[in-house]
Amino acid sequence: MKLPSVRDTTKKALNLFRVDEEEIKKILAEVRSQLPTTEALLIGKPQAGKSSIVRGLTGVGKEIVGQGFRPHTQHTERYAYPSEDLPLLIFTDTVGLGDINNSTEVIIEELTAELERESKKARILILTVKINDFATDSLKMVAENLQKKYPQIPCLLVVTSLHELYPNYDTNHPDYPPTFSEIDRAFIEIKNTFQGLFDQAVLIDFTLEEDEYNPVFYGLEALRDSLAELLPSAEAQTIHKLLDQTVDSQLGSIYRDVARRYILAFSIMAGTVAAVPLPFATMPVLTALEVTMVGVLGQLYGQKISASQAGGILSAIAGGFLAQAIGRELIKFVPGFGSVVAASWAGAYTWALGEGACVYFGDLMGGKKPDPNQIKEVMKDAFDNAKKKFNVNGKRSP
Repeated sequence: MKLPSVRDTTKKALNLFRVDEEEIKKILAEVRSQLPTTEALLIGKPQAGKSSIVRGLTGVGKEIVGQGFRPHTQHTERYAYPSEDLPLLIFTDTVGLGDINNSTEVIIEELTAELERESKKARILILTVKINDFATDSLKMVAENLQKKYPQIPCLLVVTSLHELYPNYDTNHPDYPPTFSEIDRAFIEIKNTFQGLFDQAVLIDFTLEEDEYNPVFYGLEALRDSLAELLPSAEAQTIHKLLDQTVDSQLGSIYRDVARRYILAFSIMAGTVAAVPLPFATMPVLTALEVTMVGVLGQLYGQKISASQAGGILSAIAGGFLAQAIGRELIKFVPGFGSVVAASWAGAYTWALGEGACVYFGDLMGGKKPDPNQIKEVMKDAFDNAKKKFNVNGKRSP
């Protein structure tokens, strides 16, 4: 009789621990239905500052915005933040407006079709105009058509690029709001042009870091407050939370709460596998199990990664915990007691890896480079707390 190979045994064991894709979709759909998501329709000519508004409200880099926007219709692009699976902000950008080769009527038809869709999400129109641009006939036509058909959707007029009318070349903005007469006159004229087509108007100047204007997002608080006044309370609070740079943001909490459902399941699986009283025999299964967990968490955070990529990420975030993993296996040599300790240790270790992966993927989602020191600190705290949860001392909780 031919005995099964270690590889076959590992493969069969892993199949028992596969996470059901339908279950992932079900949980995501449940959380998504409860999200206070805002759909923002950005209407403006090219270079009017629409992408800068996205950067200002989400905190992502210009490269992330560029990669995130994808064609939605012929003349619009769509960007969901932080991901399509669990979006808190959905931006639709008009990309062909003001181009003589594109028909304004066609763009209006596409925007109308977008707004005709059934949606329980809060919606707002953001009308974007450069402070020194008065050739806005096509933009006004779009605003008039949308206001006539959807008077219930609030519209915020955002006037951008203020520094282009500054009377000097200072790279620091004045105290907000600016009081230059040149800006006052232009702002009044733009508001008169679009009179009756907007609910509120705000001045902003969002630049790039290399432009050396300070602050980069001038008028961000005024934009935030204007949006909050026009949106329902839940969506307004979300905007405030997104702009709050504290570690425990609403966004992080939403994703972490969902992720922990999976981390707990994988930690229990790891403990079950590690209870096998054979030193090193369970290491391939545990490693594969943890790689699978990293892949599932990556998917949750909008990262499509292969098994090999997940393995690389696992190695990157594990760091000094590798020695602890080997130590966990050596404990099995202790007769009668080692397997219990190893099982608990495996559960706590897997939990810490999951928490570290959440920090890693959360940074990527936010357009930041993952910080190894922060990940290491999070894993250390998570491991210490998980040891109590999984009874690493080998005793059952009373």
